[in-house]
Amino acid sequence: MTSTKKCRMCKSSNLDRFLDLGFTPPADQFLRADQLAQSETHYPLDVYMCRDCGLAQLGTVVPPEILYQNEYPYESSTTKTGREHWASFAREVVSALNLKANSLVVDVGSNVGVLLGAFRDEGMRVCGVDPAPNIVEIANSRGIETLCDFFSDQSAEAIVQKLGKASVITGTNVFAHVDDLDAFMRSVRILLDDNGVFVFEAPYFADLVKHLEYDTIYHEHLSYLAVTPLVPFFTRLGMEVFDVTRSEIHGGSIRVFVGKGAARPVSDRVTTLVAREAELGLSSAEVLGKFAADVAHHRDELAWLLHSLKKDGKRIVGVSAPAKGMTLLNYCRIGPELLDFVTEKSKLKIGRYSPGMHIPVMPDAMLLEAKPDYALVLAWNFAEEIMKNLSEFRAQGGKFIIPVPRPVIVG
Repeated sequence: MTSTKKCRMCKSSNLDRFLDLGFTPPADQFLRADQLAQSETHYPLDVYMCRDCGLAQLGTVVPPEILYQNEYPYESSTTKTGREHWASFAREVVSALNLKANSLVVDVGSNVGVLLGAFRDEGMRVCGVDPAPNIVEIANSRGIETLCDFFSDQSAEAIVQKLGKASVITGTNVFAHVDDLDAFMRSVRILLDDNGVFVFEAPYFADLVKHLEYDTIYHEHLSYLAVTPLVPFFTRLGMEVFDVTRSEIHGGSIRVFVGKGAARPVSDRVTTLVAREAELGLSSAEVLGKFAADVAHHRDELAWLLHSLKKDGKRIVGVSAPAKGMTLLNYCRIGPELLDFVTEKSKLKIGRYSPGMHIPVMPDAMLLEAKPDYALVLAWNFAEEIMKNLSEFRAQGGKFIIPVPRPVIVG
């Protein structure tokens, strides 16, 4: 574990802490029953703002070997909404960049290969890089060639030697997970051809603040990205942000297009978003202070609602167990005394216990079998799909609780 002393983009020491979510275990370390009696390491979850460039970032860095190489349970293919998003991502990138058939697309942090499968369907050659052995095994079994390694100069050179330079390198919810961004971009430059484009997607800090999406903050997410700090960061490295688009995925994300040098015209969307972020005062002490106060109020409001329902004799469970849900449960101190269990689609999580609060994870079918009164939707970013899939629960009289941006009961 290391503490951030300098901004990972501009290297300034002018960092101010604006949010403290306490100490939590890594959000994706779901426990087996035999691990419950063992000590669990909790790390500080606090967020700093760089007063010089405007990058929001965690103050504590947990080693990636701890986060990603210990039975990592996240699969990018468990929701229909997610799969449709990756398919449209591939179509839009191929079209926007006018990629030729058989161009090489490399996905960093490629998970089980859903995005690469979509690029393959568009006629591209594909290769993935991911450090989680169990996840890479799934990807390769699906025919998506995937290198089990962290992305580095060595892994980039290995791909170049085997497959040649990449026309596109993608990173969805990966760039914001990287501590040493200078080294990461050096590896990108090794792998990318001279006309190639680096395309990455991440939750948008403006949406996080506006919609109180503080549960999106966990140890894998080291940076909380806005366009303002990204432009000078890439300029310093001899690259250029030439386009940025918005997406509704994960509560609001940005998709950033970066080229080598200044070879492409810069879209008006880039300057428009930078100007909009200045208007919003995203890095100001006033805006961030209000955000922190609203987070604390949300914790009290959600806890009060759940305790009131339990006091009235109601049974409550959780639906879905995403990493963001683990931040919510730990920060709000929601444990098995409030939620009987949490349901999941992912076989990698079923039968385990949530990190920190130790709530048992059951298959989705348990929701209909147990017939609780309320279901707290932890993957609120997929709430519409989840509630549609579980319409039978509502038909039985069950009600959903959507926790973000404020607790709302849907009956």
